[in-house]
Amino acid sequence: MTTFASVQGPTLICADTGKTLAPGDKYCAVLCEEGEKYVRRDYAADAWRGPPVGAIAHWSGRVPASRAARKPTFNDEMLADWFYHLLDRTEPDRVNFRYVVALLLMRRKRLKFEDVIRTEAGGSALVVRDAKSGRRLEIADPHLSEADLTAVQDEVFRVLGMD
Repeated sequence: MTTFASVQGPTLICADTGKTLAPGDKYCAVLCEEGEKYVRRDYAADAWRGPPVGAIAHWSGRVPASRAARKPTFNDEMLADWFYHLLDRTEPDRVNFRYVVALLLMRRKRLKFEDVIRTEAGGSALVVRDAKSGRRLEIADPHLSEADLTAVQDEVFRVLGMD
């Protein structure tokens, strides 16, 4: 089973040229699934040729001047792409990750909360609607403890380079 903990955060090295990305440099990042592994690759903005075939999500940013604590910023489309990629996955780590990304998208108002329902399996699910497409979705609630929820959120931020 793959865990997102195995995905490295930002490398600050261009996957195409090998150039080290310095503070202030613009970059593009991509998340791909290779076999059972998720792989993040960073690219210098001038080396970016677009996302590779099969990319789950991609985003751009700027290498921060310092790694000091900063308020995370989100690309809603990238988060939505990632969320939809995980939608039909049943592996526990992916269910947990999908749930946390759904919560982030609800905070960003991309997903609108509608209800909580009981599932046929006896669990519960959030019912949300995609504000952009209108699509109604049921998101299994993995009933994470506060500590587990924080740990998964930290993994989301780490993978996105916001740790």
